[in-house]
Amino acid sequence: MKIGIIGAGSIAGTMARTVSKMKGAELCAIASRDIKKAQDFAKEFKAKKAYGSYQELCDDSEVELVYIATPHAFHAQQAEMCAKNGKPVLCEKAFTMNAGQAKKIAALFAEKKLYLAEAMWTRYMPSRKSIDQILQSGIIGKVKALSANLSYPIESKERLVKPELAGGALLDVGVYALNFSLMHFGHDIERVESSVQMTEAGVDKNESISLYYKDGRVARLAAGMDARSDRKGIFWGEKGYAVVENINNPNLIQVFDSNDKLLKRVKVPKQISGYEYEVAEAIEKIKAGAIQSQSMPLDESIFLMELMDRIRKDWGMVYPQERA
Repeated sequence: MKIGIIGAGSIAGTMARTVSKMKGAELCAIASRDIKKAQDFAKEFKAKKAYGSYQELCDDSEVELVYIATPHAFHAQQAEMCAKNGKPVLCEKAFTMNAGQAKKIAALFAEKKLYLAEAMWTRYMPSRKSIDQILQSGIIGKVKALSANLSYPIESKERLVKPELAGGALLDVGVYALNFSLMHFGHDIERVESSVQMTEAGVDKNESISLYYKDGRVARLAAGMDARSDRKGIFWGEKGYAVVENINNPNLIQVFDSNDKLLKRVKVPKQISGYEYEVAEAIEKIKAGAIQSQSMPLDESIFLMELMDRIRKDWGMVYPQERA
């Protein structure tokens, strides 16, 4: 399947490298607002075509799937452009800027019977099934809580510090911690509590979020953009605990009993980058005539956006475009 990429940043580069090593996928075109940047990208990753506008890529009849790799603030607009040109889309997380945008583009793609999915890569990885199997096995007893954190020193990135780019930690790294909980504990949330440290520019720098589930389970989550955290996800059970190394690309799961004795170690399969799973599913679903992902259905993406909207409302954090 011939793939076009909108955006020519580092995430787009990772996707390009991944596609080059996959069977059944080919990097067809790259689009950037800077034609020189697009040309350099195409040369580096051996893309057939380079465009200086996103519309040109959407107009290319050869492109069969578009991967959107731009800042969150532009996802909905660019997805809409793709839909109007008949292009299926795999859109980088966070899916959109807010839930209203997510619902709008989901409805548009459904109307046009086109595939649309959020590229929340952990949803597609084999590690997801491995984690669930451990939890369901009873090896750590009844699971009562989880903790998860993700933080990097990434304050220097323009897309993270500018409110007009839907910046802040929440949509960039906090989304992974929230997704980790939703993926393994589900949606049945009774109460959400959070606290936040804001930047002078008006975006979230560090946050602590607690999700209290109706069945008594608790998810304690943290995210930030000024320091490197251990990135661990930990499930707490009555008979022990399970530690997931790196919640945004799990590489090892270790299970311990209540005396901290190691009971089990599960390594994840060797991968190209981790992006290949979302691409492979998109290709499979598109060829089968499906318009949604099985691993990350649109209802999941919308629920996650609604949850982040709710959290931002509690903080009084509004993006400039939402004030219009």
